Amino acid sequence: MSPAARALALTVVVSLGVAIRTAPAHTAPVPTAPAPAATGAAPALKLSPCELEHPLHLTVTAAECGVLTVPENPHNPSGRQIGLSVVRVAAISRRKQPDPLFVLTGGPGASASAFYATVAPAFARILRDRDIVLVDQRGTGGSNRLDCTQEEDLLYRASSAEIAASTRACLAALAGRADVAWYTTSVAVQDLEQVRAALGYGRVNLYGASYGTRVAQHYLRRFAARVRSVILDGVVPAELALGPATATDAERALLNIFTRCTDEPACRVRFGDPAADYRTVRAALKLSTVPVSVRDPTSGADTPFEFGSEHLASVLRLLSYTPEFAALLPLMLQAAAEREDYAPLAAQFLLAGRAYSQIVATGVHNSVVCAEDVPFFDVHAIDRQALAATFLGTRQLDGLQVVCRLWPRGPVDADLHAPLTSDVPALLLSGSDDPVTPPRYARQAAQGLRHSLSVVLEGFGHGQLTAPCVDRVMAQFLAQATVNGLDVSCTRAARPLSFFTTVNGPPP
Repeated sequence: MSPAARALALTVVVSLGVAIRTAPAHTAPVPTAPAPAATGAAPALKLSPCELEHPLHLTVTAAECGVLTVPENPHNPSGRQIGLSVVRVAAISRRKQPDPLFVLTGGPGASASAFYATVAPAFARILRDRDIVLVDQRGTGGSNRLDCTQEEDLLYRASSAEIAASTRACLAALAGRADVAWYTTSVAVQDLEQVRAALGYGRVNLYGASYGTRVAQHYLRRFAARVRSVILDGVVPAELALGPATATDAERALLNIFTRCTDEPACRVRFGDPAADYRTVRAALKLSTVPVSVRDPTSGADTPFEFGSEHLASVLRLLSYTPEFAALLPLMLQAAAEREDYAPLAAQFLLAGRAYSQIVATGVHNSVVCAEDVPFFDVHAIDRQALAATFLGTRQLDGLQVVCRLWPRGPVDADLHAPLTSDVPALLLSGSDDPVTPPRYARQAAQGLRHSLSVVLEGFGHGQLTAPCVDRVMAQFLAQATVNGLDVSCTRAARPLSFFTTVNGPPP
């Protein structure tokens, strides 16, 4: 993986796809997830020494790895079995605290162990006193990964027939080793509880990022007595079927990024108003595609293709997730608007698409979204005209409608989207310019979390884990398991990376 793709993998957690014209939830019954297993002897889980390696081979983390075997279908214990990949990174202190931190990542479809390997330094303070446990959610990473070969931007550019054909091919490829219906959040939290019991922990702390915040909240709902504290980073409220507002939220975040540029003197002098270049590029690509030829970021081979509005949408969506990549946008948009040089945008498209395919297991993404989000949309409330005015438009909505008509719907607990109320201490982290889980989502979730604190980092995007001083705030929160007196003043001083005014980087 190239450095740029690696950096994208650190921060990008893909937004949940959406669809329209799907029957409301009350017209399409949703199967109920299996109840928690009866109390009994925990399944055997043997851990052996292993290593987690950074994808660029920069660092190696000593760990213990094992596999917990569970039924794919909890209602049929004698049926197909799948292995859950479990990794424990042992605390440094010999007098470690008894309650570990379980790390839950996003997607849906990303692997917890792969995520941790890229961001381990952000957890270093916590690791001094606590074990960190990584469970690859069923269908991801080393837990029977449900992967299909397809291009990331398929939903943006393909016809309905092409999307349907790709979906059928994906299901056919997975049929021999998985019933994809059993890979939902409601089943996954039961897996987490089995891992906790098998490792012998009485209580755990949870860190969830993006979709991982849904998993964390639902585990808290099911097993409140087992949770000591929760950190939610890029919050998806329990009530929310994520998707109908994604395009408008992404547009708003992008415009916020451009405003931040005009607020920086050096950026304003260099680019004026980047929103004007953005509008120029969008208008040009609506009329016709542009032929480009760029070096493949991995192989170095020349790659010619027609760059169009759908490719632009993919680039703008993913690069706005993090300020490190958002810092490139004014420079690339000006090159396209003033010199018709689309090569920088095209190269970023190739990087983003490749990183997506490496991070997300398509099958799990579809199993979650098609069971937990799309069926719960109020299709009559979706403003298609407003969506069409955004750079994402309605293609993703329409494309996923096709996918979810074909994808089997798995078990969903009846209360998955019920408001969550809890007295468990919770720290909620948001970026002011988050294109998929804006701060208002954290405020919504906080209404039921009676001992919570919501922190918003100005100018930051999706996921605050690697933002300045957040590691210190998280460690302090876990040490005391209360938000009372928690010092978060350093987050108010955090600043995103300045914008690139040349290819060499930001001004000195």
